[in-house]
Amino acid sequence: MNYSAVLLVSIALGIDAFSVAIGIGLAGIRRREIYLVSGVVCLFHIFMPLLGLTLGTYLGKVAGPVASVIGALVLITIGLSTIWENIRELGWGGRVVSPGTGKVSDVINIGNPVSLAVMAASVSLDALTAGFSLGTLRVDLTLTVITMGLVAGVMTAGGLIFGKRLNRTIGERAEILGGAILVLIGLKFLF
Repeated sequence: MNYSAVLLVSIALGIDAFSVAIGIGLAGIRRREIYLVSGVVCLFHIFMPLLGLTLGTYLGKVAGPVASVIGALVLITIGLSTIWENIRELGWGGRVVSPGTGKVSDVINIGNPVSLAVMAASVSLDALTAGFSLGTLRVDLTLTVITMGLVAGVMTAGGLIFGKRLNRTIGERAEILGGAILVLIGLKFLF
């Protein structure tokens, strides 16, 4: 897998963090909090795929070429799941869930370390699964996890900074784009 594919996967996985950050930014956030939230998300996007990559690399050695197909199918499944969840959330008519409905961005307390860690873990669960699939494809472990972490951290900061200017529609639809990117990369690995 070349670096441009790793970068595309990192961007696709960072879209969840970006979307949540938009919601947090809509409520208002201070500069120090932007650094804190972005740093925590960055660390989780390094730790989770590292765990997945470690397990996937082991399976890649054991299962050989079959593992590459499994990794591609996992990426496609994650992408389709992300697309389906967001289409269902938006509704078939394109209706967007209105603010204040109890979504994660409405209830995160950035000052509470547990709440912040839960938020960071929730937006990096896809990175764990993607890390597993990338490990089966025998990618450079260090470069991949650092790229995933940095991209997620930067995307989180961007979402927080621009959250006040953007509405939820862009954030919700951005996740659909991220799912589509994962599906396309998975298909590329299959063919």
